[in-house]
Amino acid sequence: MYQSNGISKIRKRLLIVIISIAFLFCLLAGRLFFLQIIQGGFLSSKATDQWYRDIPLNAPRGIIYDAGGEVLADNETVYTVYLRPNAVTDDDAVVELLSSELNIGAGSVEEKLAQSSSEVTVARRVGADAAAAIDDAGLAGVYCVAGYTRSYPHGSMLSKVIGFTNIDNVGQNGLEGYYDRYLAGVDGYLYSDADIAGREIEDGVTRYVPAVPGCDLTLTVDSDIQAFAESAVVAAQLEWGAKSCSAIVMDVNTGGIKAMASYPSYDLNDIPRDDIDLLNELSKNSLVTDVYEPGSTFKIFTTAAALENGVAGDDSRYYCNGSMTVDGQRIRCWRTIGHGSQTLAEGVCNSCNVVFMNLALSLGTERLYDTLESFGFGSKTGIDFFGESSGIMMSESSVKNVDLARIGFGQAVAVTPVQLISGVCAAVNGGTLYEPYFLEKVTGTDGRTVYEHSPEVRGNPVSAETSAKLRELLVGVVENGGGSKAAVSGIKVGGKTGTAQKYEDGHVAQGKYVSSFVGFAPADDPEYAVLFIVDEPSGYTYYGSLTAAPYAGIIFSRIADAEGWQRFDEAAVTYIEMPEVTGMDAAAAVALLEDMGLEVELVGSGTVLSTTPAAGLQVAVGDVVLVRAEGGDTS
Repeated sequence: MYQSNGISKIRKRLLIVIISIAFLFCLLAGRLFFLQIIQGGFLSSKATDQWYRDIPLNAPRGIIYDAGGEVLADNETVYTVYLRPNAVTDDDAVVELLSSELNIGAGSVEEKLAQSSSEVTVARRVGADAAAAIDDAGLAGVYCVAGYTRSYPHGSMLSKVIGFTNIDNVGQNGLEGYYDRYLAGVDGYLYSDADIAGREIEDGVTRYVPAVPGCDLTLTVDSDIQAFAESAVVAAQLEWGAKSCSAIVMDVNTGGIKAMASYPSYDLNDIPRDDIDLLNELSKNSLVTDVYEPGSTFKIFTTAAALENGVAGDDSRYYCNGSMTVDGQRIRCWRTIGHGSQTLAEGVCNSCNVVFMNLALSLGTERLYDTLESFGFGSKTGIDFFGESSGIMMSESSVKNVDLARIGFGQAVAVTPVQLISGVCAAVNGGTLYEPYFLEKVTGTDGRTVYEHSPEVRGNPVSAETSAKLRELLVGVVENGGGSKAAVSGIKVGGKTGTAQKYEDGHVAQGKYVSSFVGFAPADDPEYAVLFIVDEPSGYTYYGSLTAAPYAGIIFSRIADAEGWQRFDEAAVTYIEMPEVTGMDAAAAVALLEDMGLEVELVGSGTVLSTTPAAGLQVAVGDVVLVRAEGGDTS
């Protein structure tokens, strides 16, 4: 009996041991499964980090060119300085070397040496001379790696379109951000064997993964036309003391942007990164993102709708006594004594509000809205840029007659500048609405074309006959009406002025206006359209016919000379190349430019930092150029 009980106890103990062994085996197997299968990749990566040291090889961003091959955004080689604290053998020498060459405090270097990390970044964007001195010193644990930073040969030119990159060379806004996927490239690495302390093994294996450069972009922008536009907006802002001045030049027959300029601006090589509010204000491209009440420039589309729908023609007549009452509200014409009896052509030439109220009411809400929507108003144009607005149009169902009348002459509606000029191009090019765009093509590192843009048609808002009639009417505005100051000797120009009140907190802002002119040339067979906007001109001269039209005419005149258009009665303007004055004493630079026949506006004193237009671009004798020097407000 005793023997039987003993055997039973032994069996129980054996069973417990077996179960314990099985449990431990399962536990170990589970742990092994977890380490090898579930965490295998992670642990392998950690092991690789311990076994190898990798040096990053930054990929150069793609270059941005204008339509003629002029470089707008390039790369400059810079260096990043790294420390491997465990590999440093002479702390004092490292502190002395890095503090002197990098102009940083010795204490900062000592803090980095004290870190437990296997690798520490000491400084970025270090110049070639300092990097060479650090490399030549040959101190263990210190090394420099070549990388790239963006450089912009033309400084402030096209700054609100090109945009900029961050410290890691990643596109942040503008085309640098929008097309970062093409421009960025792929970074490479140089791997080398290391010991447990992180020191490279002298005879270890090295593995090289080369960087792949980004693709190059070619834009529709023409640098010469851009220079004409930039010179004009600077001159207009200085003349009228405006809040801002801006211009767009568009290819009438493709939608390609040939120029887009705004002032105040900023230098892409000297970005105010330490003042975010200022940077956001200066880098914002309001020509795409912001809306404004277009005023009389919008009358082009009311006229187009009336002609297309047959509610107006050459025989139509209208009477203006200075105002019109609609839904019990008296709406004044800009000429309070009235224009009297007028034909349609005379009404367009006079920009008579009463005529356009009559046209809108004759059309009715449905037909007017159908035409406006077919021109793209109320929806985004699809331009290749961040932050585009749709514009503002009242819901069709809520439009009353008084609203309709106001829309007819450009009130109670808000558009973006790029919407407006796109619509004007469609109105005068035969009736085809194109999607506006900046990017012409993308080229790979092997020279192969990765992408090429084809003009994209968005609709046909009016017939060729209506378009031809509109061109005729708008030429009359420049030859005999309010757009006369946009006239160009020897070139036929058509267009329309606009002067609109601004609103703040839902109310009219007294004394604040947006003055504008939009036109096209040569009028018989249009090639380019120009929209020029002066925001809040100072003083009592605020009409678009006086503030904006003259500068649009200057741009057309210079395009005519650059493109070789045949003038029928006058010789071309004399052009010179903008000299390089950056780095010169400001007074000497001003003297040089004035001797060349240019008018100079100097901001600051001391050494010249940048100019608008930039060196190498064509300027006309008599042009206003902006010189920014040290101590000046670069905004």
